[in-house]
Amino acid sequence: MEQTFIMIKPDGVQRGLVGEIISRFEKKGFYLKGMKLVNVDRTFAERHYADLSAKPFFDGLVEYIISGPVVAMIWEGKNVVLTGRKIIGATNPSESAPGTIRGDFAVEIGRNIIHGSDSVESARKEIALWFPDGAENWGSSIQSWIYE
Repeated sequence: MEQTFIMIKPDGVQRGLVGEIISRFEKKGFYLKGMKLVNVDRTFAERHYADLSAKPFFDGLVEYIISGPVVAMIWEGKNVVLTGRKIIGATNPSESAPGTIRGDFAVEIGRNIIHGSDSVESARKEIALWFPDGAENWGSSIQSWIYE
């Protein structure tokens, strides 16, 4: 099974969307394998967004992520990276379809509720950064009702 990293950003936490977001991933049939509420410090935020450090919006992004707590999660399931990105919606909320997290709850790019790994390789790096001890090792008793 594939794993992905999902982070509910400070605006999602402040707006009380944590339960709604978790519910959408669970209802799809994915398994929560790790979760923590974190106040991110600047150095850690810069490491997480290192690939965007040359972008003009980098400093604002770092300021935003350290502005309040985030919920960091590991989700597991078949094609969870690609499907998770579909559940999340386009980076720009105005381009996100209704029914996606960003399509339903976000208005501006700078307050787009949630981050999701964009590839399996990115997921591995992000999970290693945020969860150095790895994912919890458990299996659901309903797995056979979701996966063939």
